[in-house]
Amino acid sequence: MTAVQRKKLTLFELIVHTFFIGLSVCILVPLLLLVSISISDEKSLNTLGYRLIPAKYSFKAYDLILQAPKQLLDAYGVTVTVTCIGAIIGLFMTSLLAYTMSRKDYALRNVTMRYVVVTMLFSGGLVPFYILVTQYLHLKDTIWALIVPYLISPFYTLVMKGFMDQVPMETIESAKIDGAGEWRTFMTIILPLVKPALATVGLFICFIYWNDWWLGLLFIDNPKLVPLQLLLYRVLSTIDFLTNGMAQVNVDIDLSTFPSLSARMALTVLAAGPMLFVFPFFQKYFVKGLTIGAVKG
Repeated sequence: MTAVQRKKLTLFELIVHTFFIGLSVCILVPLLLLVSISISDEKSLNTLGYRLIPAKYSFKAYDLILQAPKQLLDAYGVTVTVTCIGAIIGLFMTSLLAYTMSRKDYALRNVTMRYVVVTMLFSGGLVPFYILVTQYLHLKDTIWALIVPYLISPFYTLVMKGFMDQVPMETIESAKIDGAGEWRTFMTIILPLVKPALATVGLFICFIYWNDWWLGLLFIDNPKLVPLQLLLYRVLSTIDFLTNGMAQVNVDIDLSTFPSLSARMALTVLAAGPMLFVFPFFQKYFVKGLTIGAVKG
């Protein structure tokens, strides 16, 4: 047994480990409960309540959702396309703006910084935003209406700038002495050095695009351009109408076997599942990106 293995945990380390184990359990249990409900029989949910291990298994909710998968696949395609294009362009524009703000020899550095901070604290409001997108940019009912509004986030720009401030100015000057222009310095010197930051901010941008339903609700009427989260919102509203509205209008339809609870959870699993598989591939960059800003000197 090595010396490292024989090392005993201190009280502080034990408390920290216990805290994070408890935090992990608090995160995992709702996720497992979500999956469990999605594969539970509706009657057992109504009589016995929610359980981590289903009292009676049933995949009726998934059968119901996947009976007509075309609209679901179309929504997946729209969301994946928007997420990929938006993340690539948004990450490039965010890093480009952050790079100009991090350059100490940039004359308008402070002005640009103030402009970014002001846009983070104040917005023009919903009506000017809607008019800008529909009347001036003419993006209504196009896929760009789901991409353009989130291309640059002031907060992520400041986060990226914090990472790029760690790059020594001497590195940029050395690149210039070797004959590199501004674009080549940015693309081949700066971006590889801040790869953990790119992965971290890129993952956050991906989450914004993947989870958004609000832009679709505002600007999308074409059924073929409905994103996944907006489809989820509409299906949940329909289920609420069927389960609550039918009783009020005295329509003679037996809803006792309709998987209203399990269908909600099944839709949530189908909507969130892909991002849960993507996250582990970014984890090593994500952890490194979050901690690199804490290193000083």
